[in-house]
Amino acid sequence: MSKHNLHNKWDKETLLHKLEQDGRPRTTLSFYRYAQVANPDFLRNHLFSVWNTLGVLGRIYVSNEGINAQLSLPSDELETFRGTLDDIDWLHNTRLNIAIEGNDKSFLKLIIKVRDKIVADGLNDDGFDVTDCGQHVSAEEFNALAQQPDTVIVDMRNHYESEVGHFKGAVLPASETFRDEIKEVEALLDDKRDENIVLYCTGGIRCEKASAYLKHKGFPNVHQLEGGIIEYVRQVKTQGLDNQFQGVNFVFDERMAERVSEDVVAECHQCGTACDHVTNCANSACNVLMVQCPSCANDMNNTCGSNCKDFVALPPQEQKAQRQGTRPQRRTLKQPVKARVAKRH
Repeated sequence: MSKHNLHNKWDKETLLHKLEQDGRPRTTLSFYRYAQVANPDFLRNHLFSVWNTLGVLGRIYVSNEGINAQLSLPSDELETFRGTLDDIDWLHNTRLNIAIEGNDKSFLKLIIKVRDKIVADGLNDDGFDVTDCGQHVSAEEFNALAQQPDTVIVDMRNHYESEVGHFKGAVLPASETFRDEIKEVEALLDDKRDENIVLYCTGGIRCEKASAYLKHKGFPNVHQLEGGIIEYVRQVKTQGLDNQFQGVNFVFDERMAERVSEDVVAECHQCGTACDHVTNCANSACNVLMVQCPSCANDMNNTCGSNCKDFVALPPQEQKAQRQGTRPQRRTLKQPVKARVAKRH
């Protein structure tokens, strides 16, 4: 494949049409691996060439420190895909976190980017060994630790992720970015250094870095949930374990969230009724992330407020003219003012 073909430039409508024409069931999954990558640009181009042929769609970041991938692919290509990972020494036997809920349109195109880090954390990695991470624990081990009085469970996701779903009794930091959260968690745990610290996140990658950092900072008993929430739910279902996760699992794709339990732990940002439906404002120039109930979605035309409601009512050409020079960004409509601890009921 020539270099100019190593990007996907179709518009959204065309991409949706191509997916519908293909018609094959798809599997959504994620994985990561920390490693020393000498030439991430070469890796990026190689993966795009191979995966594009298989019909892989998703968002993948590669860097000198490894790879972080969220993607979907035709289910009948899953074993072939595993083979493309096994062909690369440091990706051999990589654990794939299969999504809790399938969706054939979770991703619409293949994006692979080279970045400085596979997760933005603001840390100086030269100061500690990222491979010296916390002890990995299974779902069964996690549940056992959660019952011990000297255990502190910490959600290593951003506040808008934990708002709609979290483990019972977990500490829920107020940060909006992983970069800010690492420092916040260090401060929150300062008087709990000798207790069992158990970290969790969506798929495990943020805990990998955070647990190594906490160990570097002198926390002796650091654990992390193996495979994150996604793998925890899989083990709970296959092994018949007690589910300690309440609500929905926030995901960074078209689905927005996966249902884990029937508990609703969040509220509509506009009226306060119990709700955990995560969406973005229909005004693409706003794009604010919010929890919105069906009633408010209907009243506000799927927008976050009166200004955006008035904007989306304008003719398309006028909307386009007013959007010139604006760039949507991920923001949240409602933010907690401080860290909190999840209820245990």
